[in-house]
Amino acid sequence: MEKATSGWVNGFIGVVIFAGSLPATRVAVADLDPVFLTCARAAIAGLLGLALLLLLRQRRPTLSDLPSLALTALGVVVGFPLLTALALKHVTSAHSIVFLGLLPLSTAIFAVIRGGERPRPPFWMFSIIGAGCVAGYAAWGGLEASPTGDLLMLASIIVCGLGYAEGAKLSRKLGGWQVISWALVLSLPIMLPIALLTMPASFAQVGTPAWLGFAYVSLFSMLIGFVFWYRGLAQGGIAAVGQLQLFQPFMGLGLAAALLHENVSWTMLVVTLAAVVCVAGAKRYA
Repeated sequence: MEKATSGWVNGFIGVVIFAGSLPATRVAVADLDPVFLTCARAAIAGLLGLALLLLLRQRRPTLSDLPSLALTALGVVVGFPLLTALALKHVTSAHSIVFLGLLPLSTAIFAVIRGGERPRPPFWMFSIIGAGCVAGYAAWGGLEASPTGDLLMLASIIVCGLGYAEGAKLSRKLGGWQVISWALVLSLPIMLPIALLTMPASFAQVGTPAWLGFAYVSLFSMLIGFVFWYRGLAQGGIAAVGQLQLFQPFMGLGLAAALLHENVSWTMLVVTLAAVVCVAGAKRYA
């Protein structure tokens, strides 16, 4: 019981940190190219992760761990950051945040496929209701904003769910912060050169808000948040703790309204609150 409780606490801290990711990305892509932002944030976090691994003398992953690390990197180091950065060129962060309500269902599906978990049928009922609220919102009014942005967000949810489940499964063996650090290091030979190639000729046009957003996604979204998130998923169960992500849209909408002064419509709030209610039922039957 103590381990499960610790998992939920760590998972919640991770969700709080991740809640600022999309607003911070929205600010950053206003002045920075999405491809450069994706690669640069991964490169910075990768160098920090490499330094930690070397300083603390962590053991290297085995060859059998590399496929899981590659899938983790594909999902959370490359796929989700790039797809969301591209999406935020077409939609507001408040609009994109609502799609995060689909992430718990995506994570749960991959927890079954890749993690071997078997939640009870009522769990899926609550998960599908929460996801259905989000999908209904997109079909009702969100798709009118930008079909391109919405499709990019949906694709990002799929690859992120894979990265969460795969990384959490490996965290049981290597540890939470070690997994994200090794995944970042694995992607470093690709991300660092691309970051240098896509780096703007001048940073004179990059404002302070963009730099702050860039710093947040590089340090907190790309590294620190995963220290808590993967530990929580490994301790409390991928499918169960993954439902905490239903709180993320609610937190993110508040940040989008407070920091970016974006319009948060009543429909966004209703959909988000409905999704949050589903976490209680999903937790009970996970």
